[in-house]
Amino acid sequence: MHIPPVIGHRGAAMAAPENTLEGLREAKRQGVTWVEVDVKLTGDNHVILLHDDLLDRTTSGNGPAAQAALTAVRALDAGAWFGPAFAGAKVPTLEETVKELIALGLNCNFEIKPCRGRERVTAELAMRELQRLWPSDADKPLISSFAYQSLQAAHQLAPEFPRALLVEEVPANWQALCEGVEAVALNPWHKPLTAEGTKAIKSAGYKVLCYTVNETARARELFDWGADGVFSDTPGMLIEALGM
Repeated sequence: MHIPPVIGHRGAAMAAPENTLEGLREAKRQGVTWVEVDVKLTGDNHVILLHDDLLDRTTSGNGPAAQAALTAVRALDAGAWFGPAFAGAKVPTLEETVKELIALGLNCNFEIKPCRGRERVTAELAMRELQRLWPSDADKPLISSFAYQSLQAAHQLAPEFPRALLVEEVPANWQALCEGVEAVALNPWHKPLTAEGTKAIKSAGYKVLCYTVNETARARELFDWGADGVFSDTPGMLIEALGM
């Protein structure tokens, strides 16, 4: 699968509210061809875009998303916290997100971000939705997660979608973990990553996609080490600065 060197993180998170359709449009405006978004379940098992377990930080609501019905989540403002220009933005469903991605001509890394105890069901419902919604003639999106149970469920239910293991520090058993879900990539936090670690992952045949990189010098260093891509809150700036 072809993954570009710069991927918009949660859309374009420094310029528009994260995990919103407005964020996807801003990422497209900045010149990306791929974005990353977080998928989670509401209390009544609808798949939405949301990073946190709580609604508080990125919406006008409060409390756990796992206890909120979709109708209540949809009534919230997901843009005003970022700035008045985005007041009225909504928490999108996965279906709305896929339709917007297709309209914009963007591919995506969908991160499965389950609330604790909902690792398997979140992956199962998200993958069923993607199997139903994603065009059969389009390149498949990448599925990633820190939750290994979620990746296992995605692998079992929808093996046709490529997978990536998300980690903070690269664990000693990273290759066994990747093999266990037939991952195509390892997505590490860039800060503790080393040149030697990058080389080892690449030598084993995996892509290396690093999060979250907003500085040109660090992005250049990671690419020099052999990294395949970076997730960035400022994708347009990196694309321009690096000539990518």
